[in-house]
Amino acid sequence: MRKTQLSCAIVAALASTSLAAQDTGAPAKLETIEVTATKRSESIQDVPVAVSALDGKALENLGIDNFQDYVEFLPNVVFQGTGPGQNEIYIRGAATTQSSITLSSVQALQPSVAFYLDEMPVSMAGRNLDIFATDVERVEVLPGPQGTLFGASSQAGTVRLITNKPDHSGFSAGFDTSISTTKGGDMSNTVEAYFNFTPTDNLAFRVAAYNDSQGGWIDNIENDPNNGGYIGSAVVIDRISGGALQAKGIDPADMDARRSINGFDPSEAAVVSPRNSEHVEDNFNDAVYSGARFGLSYIINEDWDLLVQHTEQTLDTEGVFAYDPTVEGESSAIRFQGDENSDEFGLTTWTLNGRLEKLDVVYTGGYLDREIDTLTDYTGYTNGGLFSAYYVCTHYETPDNPDDARCLDPTKYYKEDTTSTRLTHELRFSTTMDTPWQLTAGVFYDEQEVASVGQFKIASTEIFTDLARTLQGSKGINSDGGPFSPEISFVNDVTHTIEQIAVFGQLGYEITDTVTATVGARWYQIDDIYRGATSTRDVTSRLEAYGQGVLDPAVYDDLGLDGQGVVDAIQDGSLDIGLLGDDGVLTVDDTIFKFGLDWKVNENVLLFANYSEGFRPPVTNRLGGDAAANNTGAFADFRVPVYSTTDTLDNYEIGLKGDFLDGILRVNATGYYSEISDLQTSRFDPTNISFLVFTDNVGDAEVKGIDADITWLASDNLVINAAFSVLDTELVSINSELEGIAAGVGSKLPYSADFSGNISARYFFELDGGKEGFVNASLTYTGDRLAGMVMNAYAMEDATRLIYGTGSGLKIEDEGEVFNGATYPGADGETIRGGRYIQESYVIGNVSVGMSYESWKVEAFIDNVFDKSAILNIDTQQYTPKVVTNRPRTIGLRFSYDYY
Repeated sequence: MRKTQLSCAIVAALASTSLAAQDTGAPAKLETIEVTATKRSESIQDVPVAVSALDGKALENLGIDNFQDYVEFLPNVVFQGTGPGQNEIYIRGAATTQSSITLSSVQALQPSVAFYLDEMPVSMAGRNLDIFATDVERVEVLPGPQGTLFGASSQAGTVRLITNKPDHSGFSAGFDTSISTTKGGDMSNTVEAYFNFTPTDNLAFRVAAYNDSQGGWIDNIENDPNNGGYIGSAVVIDRISGGALQAKGIDPADMDARRSINGFDPSEAAVVSPRNSEHVEDNFNDAVYSGARFGLSYIINEDWDLLVQHTEQTLDTEGVFAYDPTVEGESSAIRFQGDENSDEFGLTTWTLNGRLEKLDVVYTGGYLDREIDTLTDYTGYTNGGLFSAYYVCTHYETPDNPDDARCLDPTKYYKEDTTSTRLTHELRFSTTMDTPWQLTAGVFYDEQEVASVGQFKIASTEIFTDLARTLQGSKGINSDGGPFSPEISFVNDVTHTIEQIAVFGQLGYEITDTVTATVGARWYQIDDIYRGATSTRDVTSRLEAYGQGVLDPAVYDDLGLDGQGVVDAIQDGSLDIGLLGDDGVLTVDDTIFKFGLDWKVNENVLLFANYSEGFRPPVTNRLGGDAAANNTGAFADFRVPVYSTTDTLDNYEIGLKGDFLDGILRVNATGYYSEISDLQTSRFDPTNISFLVFTDNVGDAEVKGIDADITWLASDNLVINAAFSVLDTELVSINSELEGIAAGVGSKLPYSADFSGNISARYFFELDGGKEGFVNASLTYTGDRLAGMVMNAYAMEDATRLIYGTGSGLKIEDEGEVFNGATYPGADGETIRGGRYIQESYVIGNVSVGMSYESWKVEAFIDNVFDKSAILNIDTQQYTPKVVTNRPRTIGLRFSYDYY
């Protein structure tokens, strides 16, 4: 059994190779795991693709019990996000800027890495399903494109969590429990249990249940404007509002001279600093996973069997998992609104296995029903939202006396109610004949829907007492259309449906007894159906007008656009609408391929070479066609694209898998070269675009790298594991409208280090009475990484100094003489340069010691021995940087018991 969430187990799986010493008198050798990475059961050492796996025992032996520690064991994989249930995974450097969590449900990129729970894909744009990994058989990770067998969103890789199934051999049961304390934080505890029973020879049931309470360690401290706290700045508000204050004769610099830090009373200050006394709390970032999985296995006859499983889980989090770098220490945040996230899902899956003469037949499917309720602090909009001055500053519309203008309390919040459903079916056939060729082929259907209502409290209630917003359309909405609560300034209400059908196949042919060629293909068709409205736009009607090729400017005028400008853009081809049907549905279809050749040099060594293709589906933009607010320079005649097109990844790799020195040394290594075309990214341009976030194709990129993992059975009692990743990523072309905004040609892709690696060791020793002791130790290194695709770090630092009175202290990679996303000079009067924040390198160590005897095991552990505060992610979604960090030094005790 495993004591952590899915994301933790995934990271661990990528770092190590499963192993065990034999119990016989023969020399010990490394164990191999059976995997289904090619949708056939094979030894991991015989699969001619890069694949990593850990079985349940190895997961337990790893001795790490939280996500922040697990992520260090992932040399070629990066998890980026802002907390549990709010993460994206990237493999082999194929990373890009994430969508803001406040828009991920309505305007997010599709994942580049596919998540599977057994046979069911559970990926979701912006909010991957965060499954607690209890009672796990193994985790499989396939880096590189897996599109021919696993389809959309397997562009950069696939991760599969394989659970323990009901066992027909008899009764078994067990439980695990742990308790730990974190330096400067609350206690954590976990309880897991399972039992398996067989009422008849043909029927087996299995139940696993868990509750994992993760204590917080970050404090929400009281806002102190005189000590790195939030002061507020009219200069920043005016900048991002396109000079709105100055246009009314108001001097924002003079307003900044009359703030509370200059001795003005809050009731008189020209810029009001927010207060958060009622939200101050120590260790406020708690997370609780609770749930259960039920499984039934029925053997119909000797050729057919049926498996049905159902999983229920609730993930509740409070607070944030990032600190504010403007204040002392690395465990303090300043939040002005309670942050809460509730994420519940029910997942039912079914698999029918059978045999028809020389064919194995599998029909599998699943239905996922997920509910997400979020409440989060949105005060940062004040410093990054185009309409900030309108919402918080007085005398904006009627400046009878500009000297009396005030920017009031900027406290804001965002509230979201999202329902996500997903239904999949797959029917596949695999040959079992004793012939030189083997074939796996099938058909796949997937329908996923995300229905979301997001409400933004942005405006000052002192200025706007009764907004009573209503939606501008009714087709595809999930609410009653309003009026909404008087304090709600803006509403997103959309339904996003993606329907996919695919036919796939993979043929392997043994050219000789040792050489096999493989060819695979997948045809797919995807319909991206985007419906809904906002409180300012009728999204459905706009897309339908595009799809029908409407060229009447009056129609677009009625939809909130500059009609003639839109028609001109459609006619000159600068606004592409060609992929939309008459109903406004975005449809794409294509065929992707895979080719491979492998050579079994001897029974212990395999060489292979592969070419494979992967893709991500296109994304329809919520407000495609909107013109740039600042129609100059790179943004002259620019419009938000109606959709971002499919981005593709072509991968070339060669690899080695081998056991050496009589089976005590295992080396698996892969070298690869990948070309990414039309790389999708999320864009945020508050001073240039009349709509804050949309998706676009940024350009093309190349990735070169080497992955390797090494396992050495140094003695019968000592196992040493090491893994590393070397990456060289490069943007090779940039779309013209992003020049000077995104990192330039020759720059690195975000989030991935040039070098990352880890080494771990496990030593066993005998104790009196037949007991066995063990010691585990590990060190992990993660190199410097760059944050995001946009060169806005200097602009953010300039804003941070104005808003907080001090900079963040974070390092910046200087990448351009000018940042074209800023249409204003810095506070020092100089041109703002282009650069990205550096997520600095770090080393983390873990140790544990324990003993086992027959059915029980006890273990004491120290995670993060050196108490290193690592920069896991620099979150710029609030337009001032926040640092997502790992858990401080944690000391604890685990105990487990299994009965067979």
